[in-house]
Amino acid sequence: MPTLDWLKTEFSYGYDSGDVLSPTADEVRRREEESVGGSYRDLFLQGAVPHLKPDSVVLEFGPGRGSWTRALLQYVPQGCVHTVDFQDVRPYLQPEKYAGRLVCHQVSDNSFSCVEDGAFDFAWSFGVLCHNNLEQIEIILRHMLPKLKPGACAVHEHADWEKLERFGWERGGVPSAFKTQPDNAIWWPRNDQAAMRRTAERAGWQVLSADLGVIQRDSVIVLRRP
Repeated sequence: MPTLDWLKTEFSYGYDSGDVLSPTADEVRRREEESVGGSYRDLFLQGAVPHLKPDSVVLEFGPGRGSWTRALLQYVPQGCVHTVDFQDVRPYLQPEKYAGRLVCHQVSDNSFSCVEDGAFDFAWSFGVLCHNNLEQIEIILRHMLPKLKPGACAVHEHADWEKLERFGWERGGVPSAFKTQPDNAIWWPRNDQAAMRRTAERAGWQVLSADLGVIQRDSVIVLRRP
């Protein structure tokens, strides 16, 4: 399943995680937080905010309906956010409301050729790499690397089968039947912190943290461009 063609069609409805910054979770966010075992607000405050300045230029991969995009925009009032997605997310994100601070790129591959090299202070994704196998993740990370400024960081949530096993498959919303199926037949491919570290390092990144430890089901890796 986790082929480019599948990824281009599976999330065409526009994935929504609710209001990730509200002190009180709405119903959409509450259901998701139960599945991941942690607070989206805490994740954003610990995972994104330390890397943001008011004038930061941010690259977001796979924004869906813009739950995380709106949070990023709130923290870069003099900066801007560029989103990259297989879908046309403009009807959801409405970039015309942000006076040029939000630019939405619709792409057909993971080359990131739509954005300039060395242009970004920070990169973010949530709910994207968990649906990609390690081969695709390496391609994504390798192509994303030159788009960031030297020393800039990237934070990505990804599947972690070791944490998922401890957290509980049913509780996490991932079918336990996947354990016996090949990665090309499932929508939650195998990954863990050690494999993700090796993949990121092969792609040229420095791993600052294998996992922020904010959510229980998945890992959230922190990378830096050397």
